[in-house]
Amino acid sequence: MIRQAQEGDIPGVVRIYNKIHALEAAGKGCTGWRKGVYPAEQDAREALEADELFVYEESGEVAAAIRINQAQLPEYALCDWAYKAPAEKVMTFHTLVVDPDQAGQGIAGAMVRFFEDYARERGCLALRLDTNEKNLPARALYRKHGYAESGIVPCNFNGLPGIRLVCIEKALPKDGTLG
Repeated sequence: MIRQAQEGDIPGVVRIYNKIHALEAAGKGCTGWRKGVYPAEQDAREALEADELFVYEESGEVAAAIRINQAQLPEYALCDWAYKAPAEKVMTFHTLVVDPDQAGQGIAGAMVRFFEDYARERGCLALRLDTNEKNLPARALYRKHGYAESGIVPCNFNGLPGIRLVCIEKALPKDGTLG
């Protein structure tokens, strides 16, 4: 079940962040994230306070989380997006995480479909997101769901230097046109 997050979900979201950070530290991860830098509890709390945090709950436990809003990061201005929708018609998501112990069960795909439905219900025409260039599993997931890579922006991102940010998008037209 995917739903809007509540205060009691924060420990579960942070638990997922910590598992991903542990994989990174062991050389088994590919997000490029770093414990104590990004993502951290503060990121989950900010998303919760803005009513932008959603969780996938299974058997009473948080199995995944995602932040959905219309905030296009400053780095997005450096990308040549294929879909030139006005800002108010663009929906974005940030920090999609799935508990590594539940990877491969379709949870990430369910979160992406939820994001698309959420954007469609709000009249958006374009979907945008990003990931680290080295995050090959995420890039494959988004391709599988019809997203295209629109460019790579070298930057310092979320407190991490030397990131190559892959800008990813998908058209979500209501009437079949966008451009």
